[in-house]
Amino acid sequence: MIRIYFTDENIDQLRKERFTHPHPRVRIKMETVFLKSQGISHQEIGKMVGITQDTLRDYLEQYKSGGIEALKVLRFRKPTSPLEEYWLIIEDDFRKIPPTTLSETAARIKKLTGIERSPKQIGRFLKK
Repeated sequence: MIRIYFTDENIDQLRKERFTHPHPRVRIKMETVFLKSQGISHQEIGKMVGITQDTLRDYLEQYKSGGIEALKVLRFRKPTSPLEEYWLIIEDDFRKIPPTTLSETAARIKKLTGIERSPKQIGRFLKK
């Protein structure tokens, strides 16, 4: 169990921000830590908020190490395609002679970059 000391001021701020913060993920974090401050068990908090025990522990550790401000930090994973670094080369080549199909596009990208992707993946990459 993670032991955390809560001041009345922190509890009041958690109580308020669990409903008023503009980002829904932060509101969930605030709700989680607020429920912890009320002495509710980790399992009950997980059920009430709809998060796993690992996520609950992450939120509590964030609060323990950085307080309420740490709960406001969002770290979304934003994957990028290896093709991104070749975008200018691909664009230049396609402006000279535009491909007519996704299969042709995939073949030309493979020839230009050495990276092989399905026509469907190529279509998603080009839409970005």
